[in-house]
Amino acid sequence: MRALRILIVLVVILGGLFVIADRVAVHFAQGEVADKVKARENLSQTPDVDIKGFPFLTQVAGGSLDDVEIGIKGFTTPAAANGASIRIDDLRADMQDVRFSGDYSSATAARATGTATISYDELMKAAKTEPTNLGVFTAQVAGLSYGGDGKLKVAFKVSVLPKPVYLKSSLAVEGNQLKITADGLPKLGALSIGESQIRSVTDFRQAINRLPGGVQLDQVRATPDGLKITVKGTDVKLGG
Repeated sequence: MRALRILIVLVVILGGLFVIADRVAVHFAQGEVADKVKARENLSQTPDVDIKGFPFLTQVAGGSLDDVEIGIKGFTTPAAANGASIRIDDLRADMQDVRFSGDYSSATAARATGTATISYDELMKAAKTEPTNLGVFTAQVAGLSYGGDGKLKVAFKVSVLPKPVYLKSSLAVEGNQLKITADGLPKLGALSIGESQIRSVTDFRQAINRLPGGVQLDQVRATPDGLKITVKGTDVKLGG
Protein backbone atom coordinates (compact mmCIF):
# COMPACT_ATOMS: atom_id res chain seq x y z
CA MET A 1 0.00 0.00 0.00
CA ARG A 2 2.86 2.32 0.88
CA ALA A 3 4.52 1.59 -2.47
CA LEU A 4 1.28 2.45 -4.27
CA ARG A 5 1.04 5.80 -2.47
CA ILE A 6 4.65 6.58 -3.40
CA LEU A 7 3.91 5.68 -7.02
CA ILE A 8 0.84 7.94 -7.08
CA VAL A 9 2.84 10.82 -5.61
CA LEU A 10 5.57 10.34 -8.21
CA VAL A 11 3.01 10.28 -11.03
CA VAL A 12 1.44 13.50 -9.74
CA ILE A 13 4.83 15.20 -9.44
CA LEU A 14 5.94 14.10 -12.90
CA GLY A 15 2.60 15.14 -14.35
CA GLY A 16 2.94 18.55 -12.75
CA LEU A 17 6.47 18.95 -14.09
CA PHE A 18 5.26 17.99 -17.57
CA VAL A 19 2.48 20.58 -17.44
CA ILE A 20 4.95 23.26 -16.30
CA ALA A 21 7.40 22.32 -19.05
CA ASP A 22 4.59 22.30 -21.61
CA ARG A 23 3.36 25.77 -20.59
CA VAL A 24 6.89 27.20 -20.60
CA ALA A 25 7.45 25.77 -24.08
CA VAL A 26 4.18 27.14 -25.46
CA HIS A 27 4.92 30.58 -24.01
CA PHE A 28 8.32 30.58 -25.71
CA ALA A 29 6.83 29.36 -28.99
CA GLN A 30 4.14 32.07 -28.95
CA GLY A 31 6.84 34.70 -28.62
CA GLU A 32 8.82 33.21 -31.51
CA VAL A 33 5.76 33.09 -33.78
CA ALA A 34 4.85 36.67 -32.85
CA ASP A 35 8.35 37.89 -33.73
CA LYS A 36 8.31 36.08 -37.08
CA VAL A 37 4.87 37.46 -38.02
CA LYS A 38 5.96 40.97 -37.02
CA ALA A 39 9.09 40.74 -39.18
CA ARG A 40 7.34 39.13 -42.16
CA GLU A 41 4.50 41.68 -42.26
CA ASN A 42 6.65 44.66 -41.21
CA LEU A 43 4.32 45.46 -38.30
CA SER A 44 4.90 48.36 -35.93
CA GLN A 45 3.57 46.34 -32.97
CA THR A 46 4.14 42.75 -31.93
CA PRO A 47 0.98 40.72 -32.59
CA ASP A 48 -0.79 38.60 -30.00
CA VAL A 49 -0.35 34.86 -30.52
CA ASP A 50 -2.33 32.16 -28.72
CA ILE A 51 -1.44 28.54 -29.46
CA LYS A 52 -4.47 26.44 -28.61
CA GLY A 53 -4.62 22.85 -27.50
CA PHE A 54 -2.91 20.75 -24.85
CA PRO A 55 -0.39 19.31 -24.63
CA PHE A 56 1.70 21.58 -26.84
CA LEU A 57 4.84 19.43 -26.85
CA THR A 58 3.10 16.42 -28.38
CA GLN A 59 1.73 18.65 -31.15
CA VAL A 60 5.23 19.93 -31.91
CA ALA A 61 6.56 16.38 -31.92
CA GLY A 62 3.96 15.58 -34.57
CA GLY A 63 5.14 18.49 -36.73
CA SER A 64 1.96 20.57 -36.60
CA LEU A 65 -0.32 22.63 -34.38
CA ASP A 66 -4.09 22.22 -34.38
CA ASP A 67 -5.09 25.83 -33.86
CA VAL A 68 -3.21 29.14 -33.59
CA GLU A 69 -4.97 32.48 -33.05
CA ILE A 70 -3.20 35.68 -34.10
CA GLY A 71 -4.34 39.20 -33.25
CA ILE A 72 -2.97 42.35 -34.92
CA LYS A 73 -4.14 45.63 -33.39
CA GLY A 74 -3.37 47.81 -36.38
CA PHE A 75 -2.27 46.97 -39.91
CA THR A 76 -1.78 49.49 -42.70
CA THR A 77 -2.19 48.08 -46.19
CA PRO A 78 0.18 48.98 -49.02
CA ALA A 79 -0.97 51.94 -51.11
CA ALA A 80 -3.70 51.25 -53.67
CA ALA A 81 -3.78 52.58 -57.24
CA ASN A 82 -5.15 55.90 -55.98
CA GLY A 83 -2.11 56.23 -53.73
CA ALA A 84 -4.08 55.75 -50.52
CA SER A 85 -3.34 53.11 -47.91
CA ILE A 86 -5.90 52.12 -45.31
CA ARG A 87 -5.56 51.10 -41.68
CA ILE A 88 -7.27 47.91 -40.54
CA ASP A 89 -7.95 47.59 -36.82
CA ASP A 90 -8.14 44.51 -34.63
CA LEU A 91 -7.42 41.86 -37.24
CA ARG A 92 -7.93 38.44 -35.65
CA ALA A 93 -7.21 35.26 -37.56
CA ASP A 94 -7.74 31.65 -36.55
CA MET A 95 -5.11 29.44 -38.19
CA GLN A 96 -5.80 25.72 -38.36
CA ASP A 97 -3.55 22.74 -39.09
CA VAL A 98 -0.33 24.74 -38.86
CA ARG A 99 2.62 22.77 -40.21
CA PHE A 100 6.30 23.56 -39.71
CA SER A 101 9.08 23.51 -42.27
CA GLY A 102 11.76 20.86 -41.82
CA ASP A 103 14.03 23.17 -39.81
CA TYR A 104 11.14 24.86 -37.95
CA SER A 105 12.13 28.23 -39.45
CA SER A 106 8.68 28.84 -40.94
CA ALA A 107 5.11 27.63 -40.63
CA THR A 108 2.06 27.44 -42.90
CA ALA A 109 -1.60 27.11 -41.92
CA ALA A 110 -3.69 24.84 -44.12
CA ARG A 111 -6.64 27.21 -43.71
CA ALA A 112 -7.50 30.40 -41.90
CA THR A 113 -10.53 32.53 -41.13
CA GLY A 114 -10.69 35.89 -39.43
CA THR A 115 -12.33 39.24 -38.83
CA ALA A 116 -11.23 42.87 -38.81
CA THR A 117 -12.59 46.40 -38.56
CA ILE A 118 -12.18 49.45 -40.79
CA SER A 119 -13.25 52.76 -39.28
CA TYR A 120 -15.49 55.11 -41.24
CA ASP A 121 -12.80 57.79 -41.05
CA GLU A 122 -10.40 55.42 -42.81
CA LEU A 123 -12.97 54.53 -45.46
CA MET A 124 -13.44 58.24 -46.19
CA LYS A 125 -9.97 58.17 -47.77
CA ALA A 126 -11.47 56.30 -50.73
CA ALA A 127 -14.50 58.58 -51.12
CA LYS A 128 -14.69 61.78 -53.14
CA THR A 129 -14.49 64.22 -50.26
CA GLU A 130 -13.40 67.17 -52.40
CA PRO A 131 -16.05 69.04 -54.44
CA THR A 132 -16.52 67.37 -57.84
CA ASN A 133 -17.87 69.40 -60.75
CA LEU A 134 -21.04 67.79 -62.10
CA GLY A 135 -21.92 70.62 -64.47
CA VAL A 136 -24.68 72.61 -62.79
CA PHE A 137 -23.28 72.11 -59.29
CA THR A 138 -20.49 70.44 -57.36
CA ALA A 139 -20.97 67.43 -55.11
CA GLN A 140 -18.93 65.50 -52.58
CA VAL A 141 -19.15 62.83 -49.90
CA ALA A 142 -19.31 64.69 -46.59
CA GLY A 143 -19.48 61.75 -44.20
CA LEU A 144 -19.91 58.01 -43.71
CA SER A 145 -21.69 56.26 -40.85
CA TYR A 146 -23.80 53.25 -39.94
CA GLY A 147 -27.10 53.15 -41.80
CA GLY A 148 -28.69 50.10 -40.14
CA ASP A 149 -29.26 46.58 -41.48
CA GLY A 150 -25.61 46.23 -42.48
CA LYS A 151 -25.84 49.26 -44.78
CA LEU A 152 -23.64 52.32 -45.06
CA LYS A 153 -25.06 55.82 -44.59
CA VAL A 154 -23.52 58.36 -46.98
CA ALA A 155 -23.83 62.11 -46.52
CA PHE A 156 -24.01 63.52 -50.08
CA LYS A 157 -23.32 67.25 -50.13
CA VAL A 158 -24.46 69.35 -53.09
CA SER A 159 -23.23 72.94 -53.46
CA VAL A 160 -26.68 74.38 -54.25
CA LEU A 161 -28.49 72.70 -51.35
CA PRO A 162 -28.31 73.97 -47.75
CA LYS A 163 -27.97 70.52 -46.17
CA PRO A 164 -26.49 67.16 -47.19
CA VAL A 165 -28.73 64.49 -48.67
CA TYR A 166 -28.41 61.11 -46.94
CA LEU A 167 -28.23 57.86 -48.87
CA LYS A 168 -28.08 54.21 -47.92
CA SER A 169 -25.44 52.19 -49.71
CA SER A 170 -24.81 48.48 -50.06
CA LEU A 171 -21.43 46.87 -49.48
CA ALA A 172 -19.86 44.01 -51.40
CA VAL A 173 -16.51 42.31 -51.90
CA GLU A 174 -15.10 42.00 -55.41
CA GLY A 175 -11.67 40.41 -55.44
CA ASN A 176 -9.42 42.55 -53.25
CA GLN A 177 -11.82 45.50 -53.28
CA LEU A 178 -14.65 46.78 -51.12
CA LYS A 179 -17.44 48.06 -53.36
CA ILE A 180 -19.82 50.76 -52.11
CA THR A 181 -22.97 51.32 -54.20
CA ALA A 182 -25.86 53.68 -53.41
CA ASP A 183 -29.20 51.84 -53.22
CA GLY A 184 -30.94 54.75 -54.92
CA LEU A 185 -30.28 58.22 -56.30
CA PRO A 186 -30.60 61.24 -54.02
CA LYS A 187 -33.63 63.47 -54.45
CA LEU A 188 -32.36 66.82 -55.65
CA GLY A 189 -35.63 68.67 -56.19
CA ALA A 190 -35.78 70.49 -59.52
CA LEU A 191 -32.13 69.77 -60.30
CA SER A 192 -31.66 67.47 -63.27
CA ILE A 193 -28.53 65.43 -63.79
CA GLY A 194 -27.66 62.00 -65.13
CA GLU A 195 -27.42 58.94 -62.89
CA SER A 196 -23.87 58.12 -63.98
CA GLN A 197 -22.68 61.59 -62.97
CA ILE A 198 -24.20 61.30 -59.51
CA ARG A 199 -22.87 57.79 -59.04
CA SER A 200 -19.39 59.00 -59.97
CA VAL A 201 -19.45 60.60 -56.51
CA THR A 202 -21.78 58.41 -54.42
CA ASP A 203 -20.29 55.06 -55.50
CA PHE A 204 -16.66 54.15 -54.87
CA ARG A 205 -14.25 51.31 -54.17
CA GLN A 206 -11.42 50.69 -51.74
CA ALA A 207 -8.67 48.21 -52.54
CA ILE A 208 -7.34 46.11 -49.65
CA ASN A 209 -3.92 44.97 -50.81
CA ARG A 210 -1.76 42.19 -49.37
CA LEU A 211 -3.39 41.26 -46.08
CA PRO A 212 -1.14 39.44 -43.56
CA GLY A 213 -0.25 35.89 -44.52
CA GLY A 214 -2.02 36.19 -47.85
CA VAL A 215 -5.58 35.92 -46.49
CA GLN A 216 -8.28 37.32 -48.79
CA LEU A 217 -11.40 39.41 -48.29
CA ASP A 218 -14.54 37.33 -47.90
CA GLN A 219 -17.49 39.45 -46.72
CA VAL A 220 -18.18 42.98 -45.46
CA ARG A 221 -20.99 44.70 -43.57
CA ALA A 222 -21.51 48.02 -41.83
CA THR A 223 -21.84 48.16 -38.03
CA PRO A 224 -22.05 51.00 -35.49
CA ASP A 225 -18.27 50.62 -34.92
CA GLY A 226 -17.22 50.65 -38.57
CA LEU A 227 -16.99 48.16 -41.39
CA LYS A 228 -16.64 44.56 -40.24
CA ILE A 229 -14.82 42.41 -42.74
CA THR A 230 -14.28 38.67 -42.71
CA VAL A 231 -11.24 37.10 -44.33
CA LYS A 232 -10.23 33.59 -45.26
CA GLY A 233 -7.36 31.79 -46.89
CA THR A 234 -5.50 28.57 -47.51
CA ASP A 235 -1.77 27.86 -47.20
CA VAL A 236 -1.38 30.98 -45.06
CA LYS A 237 2.19 31.87 -44.08
CA LEU A 238 2.91 32.63 -40.42
CA GLY A 239 6.58 33.41 -40.85
CA GLY A 240 9.78 32.60 -42.65
